[in-house]
Amino acid sequence: MKLSLKVNGERHELDVEPSKLLLDVIREDLELTGTKYGCGTGDCGVCTILLDGKPVTSCTMLAAQANHHEITTIEGVRGDPLFKQIEEAFIARGAVQCGYCTPATVLTAFYFLKTQKKKKKMKKKATREEIRKALSAVSCRCGCYQKAIDAIESIVKGEKPAIDSSSSSQVVGKRIERIDIRDKIEGKAIYTVI
Repeated sequence: MKLSLKVNGERHELDVEPSKLLLDVIREDLELTGTKYGCGTGDCGVCTILLDGKPVTSCTMLAAQANHHEITTIEGVRGDPLFKQIEEAFIARGAVQCGYCTPATVLTAFYFLKTQKKKKKMKKKATREEIRKALSAVSCRCGCYQKAIDAIESIVKGEKPAIDSSSSSQVVGKRIERIDIRDKIEGKAIYTVI
């Protein structure tokens, strides 16, 4: 089956089996590592992408259903200033552990903050409960929910992240950036599949 997908702003013409899942096309055919396989039933949300700008799980969607649609993965938002803001907030608030769910959580937060920006005319900032509800679509097995909510809430409040990324050798008593954290947030970290 011939497919025409616009992924992260780039047009791809693919020939795939009619039964192939969108997640498999993203990971195998397009070799994008940020979208992860979690449950295979759409419940955990680690396979979240933006389809025509809205979050959907890609593990239960046939690739054919995305034909002629626009797909955005974590790789597609990395250059956006809002992504950078989210990344810094996640680092400062310690909102990443194993990192497996992090790209989907960040992409979901990105969507949430973009939609909040559009609603800004109402002069009402998102509440912690609204943030919690928005992020609840992605399951975190490490339990980073509160820290992820804290990170997004800090952005909503306009707070600046505070982390020492200097090359000083004195680290005791300082919050420092973990060496693998950006790869986890940006979807570059590779995990084994059992």
